[in-house]
Formats: sequence, structure tokens, C-alpha cells
Amino acid sequence: MSNEITVQVNGETHSCSFESSLPDLLQQLGFNPRLVAVEYNGEILHRQLWPQTKVQSGDRLEVVTIVGGG
Repeated sequence: MSNEITVQVNGETHSCSFESSLPDLLQQLGFNPRLVAVEYNGEILHRQLWPQTKVQSGDRLEVVTIVGGG
């Protein structure tokens, strides 16, 4: 049994550890979790739910970086 699963992030396939939390996956992929919004399997996922959200094989995430400016 492999400890790696495959998820799709912004349309690209990525591998990660089995039962990685969402914040761990975001950091692994180079995102700053404080500066992104996440759509998880078609629904916006409230930030309070991120720590207990374990990514599963086949999950689809859209990650949008928040940009400030004037």
C-alpha cells in the first residue's frame, strides 16, 4: 500500500502524502495558506475547516491567491 495519493490542484495533477491536511498540502505546493482561498471539490471551503480537512485521492482543488494593490 502506497503512502502517496494523487490530487488535482488548479487543473494539474500532484502527489502528496496520504491524509495530508489541507494547510500541509498548500505549503508543500508553495502556497502561503494565509494568502489564498480554496475551492474544494466544487465548493468554497471556509478557512476554519482547513486544519481538519484531509485531502483524499482524486480531490479537486482550485487555489486562488489573494493580491492586494492600489
